[in-house]
Amino acid sequence: MAAPVILWFRQDLRLSDQAALAAAAHEGPVIPVYVLDDGAPRQWKMGGASRWWLHHSLKSLNEDLRGKGARLILRRGESAAELARLAKETGARRVHALHHYEPWWRNVEKAVGRELDLCLHDGGLLLPPGAVRTGGGGTYRIYTPFARALMEQMPPAIPVPAPSHIGGPSTWPKSDSLNDWHLLSGKPDWAAAFSRDWTPGENGGRANVAAFLDEAADYAVARNLPSLEGTSRLSPHLHFGEVSPAYVWHEVSKAPGDATMFLKELIWRDYAHSQIWAMPTYGSENAKAAFDAMPWRDLRTAGADFKAWKAGRTGYPIVDAGMRQLWTTGWMHNRVRMIAASFLIKHLLIDWRHGARWFWDTLVDASYANNSVNWQWVAGSGVDANIFSRIMAPLTQSEKFDAADYIREWVPELAHLEDRQIHDPDAHGVRPPDYPSKCIGHKEGRARALAAYSQSKP
Repeated sequence: MAAPVILWFRQDLRLSDQAALAAAAHEGPVIPVYVLDDGAPRQWKMGGASRWWLHHSLKSLNEDLRGKGARLILRRGESAAELARLAKETGARRVHALHHYEPWWRNVEKAVGRELDLCLHDGGLLLPPGAVRTGGGGTYRIYTPFARALMEQMPPAIPVPAPSHIGGPSTWPKSDSLNDWHLLSGKPDWAAAFSRDWTPGENGGRANVAAFLDEAADYAVARNLPSLEGTSRLSPHLHFGEVSPAYVWHEVSKAPGDATMFLKELIWRDYAHSQIWAMPTYGSENAKAAFDAMPWRDLRTAGADFKAWKAGRTGYPIVDAGMRQLWTTGWMHNRVRMIAASFLIKHLLIDWRHGARWFWDTLVDASYANNSVNWQWVAGSGVDANIFSRIMAPLTQSEKFDAADYIREWVPELAHLEDRQIHDPDAHGVRPPDYPSKCIGHKEGRARALAAYSQSKP
């Protein structure tokens, strides 16, 4: 029998359109493994919501593998050491895996490559970073020309179906128990309700794609309406690689109507990864150095406001609805994410990094690339970003995008109010006693933000 081959899973927890699996299966018996490596990411180890998702996704992946005649081996520790140990135990000579572009995974890949014969494959993005180049051979920093150039290389390759059978070794190595990793533990168990909203795993991801097809043509308008939701809810499935972006692209392209706006969101995901590939510290450092002089409020004095923002108690119903949805479901509507982020950064004048870290812990789709690039876009500190002086008016946004029913769902103490009142109960004199007053007025918050911004400009 040929020597076994290790298939190293990370954020690519699927069997379909899985180039590493196809290559490994072609060579010999496959040993699929997932290593829980909390040391490599350091401060970026997975947050609580992501760990909840990971537990259920790994459980689903193991079930899918067993249906193909294989199984998932679980190990915990430093990736290179655990893979080297597994290779020694089994006689494996080679490791196949997909490329990942977070800075810690790039470092880990180098370490694994020093220990073993590591073969990396594309498949986590529409195109790998560096595949889209300017006319002069450089990398794009601005999204619009990047998207235009990437679109010229679309559609992506046709997705490859999962193999009907995956041959394994004659003797399987030992595996950790998933339950012993305690990925679901939380005090309080704030993820207890997640299962009402999510079905992690490849089958869950494909079901979400299928459910979205009839709505794809309306995405351009509906994505901005929180009460309709209007989004695909595919972000966690894409982040954990339960469906490939190529699969999503081809399926959505077959949907009735024009789905271009949604396809551009897939391109934005590639763009975000291209930025962290070029600037690995995007999650912790301003992309524009001028923002290093921004006089953010210190949490020692702004801590009460930050706590109110996290708890959905700011007195701004649209912001509070989004923050409560995030805590309850591990997800927040796209339009509301921008409003809530803008409110923290500009109305409360709190450093974007504090908000990004909160999202990192509470989002089931907490992608280092998307989370970092999106927060810096709102802050104005990103390479391609909104101008800081464009300050979202949350009360106007709430009414403009018809968020009344969304607020009723997530801020039940306001559910009895009429549509014209619910966006700003204070202004109509109908704020109930169990709902807080605004932590700062819009005009005051805007003036303070602009004054702070003027101090940071050279």
